[in-house]
Amino acid sequence: MKKIEAIIRKTKFEEVKEALLGADINWFEYHDVHGIGQSRQERIYRGVQYSTDVIERVALSIVCRDQFVQPTIDVIIKVAQTGEIGDGRIFVSDVIDTYSIRTGEHGDTVLRDKK
Repeated sequence: MKKIEAIIRKTKFEEVKEALLGADINWFEYHDVHGIGQSRQERIYRGVQYSTDVIERVALSIVCRDQFVQPTIDVIIKVAQTGEIGDGRIFVSDVIDTYSIRTGEHGDTVLRDKK
């Protein structure tokens, strides 16, 4: 089992969410995050100076069986990619075990298969 963590543009979240659901990836966690990027510009809007070094993004967290890792990554890249700096990152790490709180079962059988 693997855990896929993706940090994507906030403006791409709805598209990525729909693409994941369309690919039968029907459970994932997400939350708003803030990060520091490469850009260190300051912009002026209506006379007020703003720093662009803090970036708003959405973090997705998906745990899946090994055979679904690459298709999941492919969906995220295809939809979230703009070709511009700041498109985000994807991190993949091993998951040692998983447990169902309701049933007490453990192992990858706790994860639902794609339909």
